[in-house]
Amino acid sequence: MKNRTLSQLAMAGAILGLGLSSCTSTSDNPADKQLLGAGSTFGNPIYSKMFSDYGTANAGIQTNYQSIGSGGGIKQLMSKTVDFGASDAFLSDDDMAKAPAPVVQFPTCLGAVVVSYNVPGNPEIKLTSDILAGIFLGTITKWNDEKITAENPDAKLPDQDITVVHRSDGSGTSYIFTDYLSKANADWKSKVGVGKSPNWPAGVGGKGNEGVAGVIKQTPGAIGYIELTYALQNNMTFASLKNAAGNYVKPSLESTSLCANGDIPADTRISIANSAVDQGYPISSFTWILIYKEQKYDNRTKEKATNLVKELWWMIHDGQKDCSPLNYAPLPPKAVAAAEAVLNSVTYDGQPILSAAK
Repeated sequence: MKNRTLSQLAMAGAILGLGLSSCTSTSDNPADKQLLGAGSTFGNPIYSKMFSDYGTANAGIQTNYQSIGSGGGIKQLMSKTVDFGASDAFLSDDDMAKAPAPVVQFPTCLGAVVVSYNVPGNPEIKLTSDILAGIFLGTITKWNDEKITAENPDAKLPDQDITVVHRSDGSGTSYIFTDYLSKANADWKSKVGVGKSPNWPAGVGGKGNEGVAGVIKQTPGAIGYIELTYALQNNMTFASLKNAAGNYVKPSLESTSLCANGDIPADTRISIANSAVDQGYPISSFTWILIYKEQKYDNRTKEKATNLVKELWWMIHDGQKDCSPLNYAPLPPKAVAAAEAVLNSVTYDGQPILSAAK
């Protein structure tokens, strides 16, 4: 009887030990420290740096980011195959209504979309929104068109065909570019409008910012739109644009930041393209991260959800140090406050994640 009792106690102890092991192993599960995101090529350089820095400071957290374009990132978030999506176009009301569960979004930084070109001698070129719309509509087809030469009397512009280069994939960069043209040019607004995958009237496509940059560099006479960092990394020439205030402005951190000094709505969905700020660069934009507001879905653990939200919180605070070296503008204080409010609203099983993590 005594031996039986001891055996029962030993078995009970073993079962208890297994139970404790299963309880404590969740936080040590490597899968909870593997985060997956996809989307914006516009934000890929800064995200790659941020995720690397965060992983170095927080041993075990590894974030795999797939630079597949904003449209692809949104699609993967909707299918719940990634932990977060990244987009340079905030979700519309229609997009949000189609989501399988409520999605929240917040900005991580600002960037500029530049108009880059490949013209012999790389002359400094100034462009108005009307000229740019004409080029991308296919009505201005030569580099020595009188409308271009009138704005650039000192530039040596050749009698050369213009090759328009645009994105071939669903793209937040395309959204930013077409958002600007739609605000600045009535002809473009009525014929093409705003979109991540517009019906381009002219030109050839390249996949991602990388693809468009490559086509421009390899094609004499080409012109296209890419994120500022890609242009600088590839030593590409880009235009000064006439803004809504009537001033020609080169894209820079300063001219991009000037466009973001206003109030930010609670849902953070705001366009700053074609800003009337005196020295603001007109094709500027926030870029956003998108996640599900309720993180308890598809067998996700609380630890994985907490790791995700803590990393995102770091990105809008300590991670901002990575912005300027990569030619992105850091978030202004009002945008940080709006992003904080969004992340504080994210829950696991109805309970705020960050409150529990603190």
